[in-house]
Amino acid sequence: MGADTKQLRIRIKSVDSSLHLTKAMGLVASSKIRRANEEMDKTKQYLGALESMVKELSLAPECRRSPYLRTSETPEDSPRTKLIVIAGDRGLAGGYNANVFKLLRDYGSCEIIPLGRRICDRTESEFVSSESFSYKDARELTRTLCEGFIKEEYDRLGIICTRYVNMMTQIAEIRWILPLTRDEGVKRTGMIFEPDELTVLTHAVPEYVTGAITEAVRESFASEVAARRMAMDSAEKNAQAMIDDLALQYNRARQSAITQEITEIVAGSGR
Repeated sequence: MGADTKQLRIRIKSVDSSLHLTKAMGLVASSKIRRANEEMDKTKQYLGALESMVKELSLAPECRRSPYLRTSETPEDSPRTKLIVIAGDRGLAGGYNANVFKLLRDYGSCEIIPLGRRICDRTESEFVSSESFSYKDARELTRTLCEGFIKEEYDRLGIICTRYVNMMTQIAEIRWILPLTRDEGVKRTGMIFEPDELTVLTHAVPEYVTGAITEAVRESFASEVAARRMAMDSAEKNAQAMIDDLALQYNRARQSAITQEITEIVAGSGR
């Protein structure tokens, strides 16, 4: 019986240590949530403005000659696809990284550009942090991507990232960036572009791609922080429930040991 209580004490101490760890990680995640959401909202607004302009420009007859609007006969079956895959630098974020990897399995033959330690380790690539990935980094990456696309080194560019719905829900998804698509449902505003639509589009697309990459990174990071906060909250509740259950078992075992000792004493005194 003494061995049982000792093992229970060790187990309670171990779970309590984990509880303190999950609390600390939850607090760290909470401290990052507000800033991550602010950064995400700013980049969303910036990308929205760029996207509206690019969509209008793509409808101009002159812009049909743009290399960014080229389409292959069967783009969905194209083997020459590049994917920017955004995962986290750390784990313990629920299904955040796992959902990204699950979606990536559908595009196994694509060339991967990994952002985040988890995906870099998985693809055995040089580490590129997703948390500290800056607008400047996105711009440098965009320069290479746009040059390759114009030279027809690949057919389409996509981003596998995580869409932030709310604190409870984050969804892994793929966003196709290049080539641009003509949205006939967009109403033209009659805006005049100087010197001409094609020139403006040629200069606007790299900025649009940079904005799309930056926004995806910021939104993915906000999703990661939210997922980690919810995971740590769940772990904290489970750890506390486990401690309560173990404490109850410990008290019962201890009471049983005391009762047995009293019984033995009483039985011995009656001889």
